[in-house]
Order: sequence, then structure tokens, then C-alpha cells
Amino acid sequence: MSPQLAPVPQPIGIFNQFIAPHSETLILREKVMSLSGDSFEIKLQSGQPLLRIQGSVLSLSGRKSVFDMAGNHLFDICKELLHLIHTTYAVEDPSKKKLMEVKSSFTLFGSKATATFTSANGTAEALEMKGNWFDTAADIIDKKNGAVVARIDRKLLSGRDLLFGQQTYALTVAPGVDMALMVALCIAMDEKNNDEKR
Repeated sequence: MSPQLAPVPQPIGIFNQFIAPHSETLILREKVMSLSGDSFEIKLQSGQPLLRIQGSVLSLSGRKSVFDMAGNHLFDICKELLHLIHTTYAVEDPSKKKLMEVKSSFTLFGSKATATFTSANGTAEALEMKGNWFDTAADIIDKKNGAVVARIDRKLLSGRDLLFGQQTYALTVAPGVDMALMVALCIAMDEKNNDEKR
């Protein structure tokens, strides 16, 4: 059973059509036979498809394009190459306008990153992701009030995932939070940690 998260006081996110109506768990699974190795399918825990992420094979920035199930291009996730100290990812709309920035920082144990963006209602947001990414879990926390807005859990590995080295995550999103942006945060951290392994 997935953990339930408390609702946020006001909506957090950019894509109103992806605001979670209740505590919702998504399953992010890297496609086993993807040519780029960086394509994901995102489904609700019920099995209903939500988003599709397609990696670009020849991109220096590791660009990933995110589409809804109707094929609409929502945004891209890409590494910003000019940042030397802190790994930084940008979430850009199809016209390359930056919607969100995800910047990692050093920690002695575990992983930490901060995402900044402006919600659809005009509120400046800062979310911090911290936890033991390599082991099992990470929380995404609203820096204004310390509330957990999403939780990432990597305990859902199947034998097939281990055999093919593919990633599978459960992402639980609090009511009132943009599920698409939480997926973008999860993918950015996955990319950062994959870069560190190379």
C-alpha cells in the first residue's frame, strides 16, 4: 500500500491538468528495449498511462521530451552544460522557455537538489529533494513550510529490472501538486546519478 500524503494548502505546479486530486502514486519505468536507454513510461498505480518520456540519442545535454498520452509535447528536461560546480537541469517548454530549474548540491550522505519555478497562480516555489537516492527513497519538500509534497521509492525492483539494469520508481504525489513536474524532478535526479556512475 502506498503512503498517503497530506494535501497542500494551495496548488503547486504549472500544468493544471496534472494537479493530483488526491494522494496519487505513479510508476516510472525505464523502457527495457529503448534505443537511447533514456525513455520512460509513466503510469498511475492503477495501470492507466499518464505521460511518455522519449530520450534523444544524439543530445549532449541528455534532452528528454515529455508528452501527454494525446501526443502533446509538454516540456523537455535537459542538462545545462555551463554549470561546473553544481549539476543543473532545466525544464523547458517546446519554445525553449525555462519553466523550472533543478540544481544539485553536495551532501556527505545521500542526494540533495533544489527545484525553483513559478506556479500557475504566480507563486514562486522552491522544492528541495533529499534522501538516499542510491538506496531506497527521497522526499520532495516545500521549503516554505517543510511539507512533503512527493515521495520517491525505489523498492519496486522486479527481477526483469535487475536483469536489464532498468530503473523503476514509485512516485507518490500529494493532493494539489503537479504530477508532471514531480516526474521531471525524479528524472533529473535519475540523470544526475547516472552521470555520476559513468
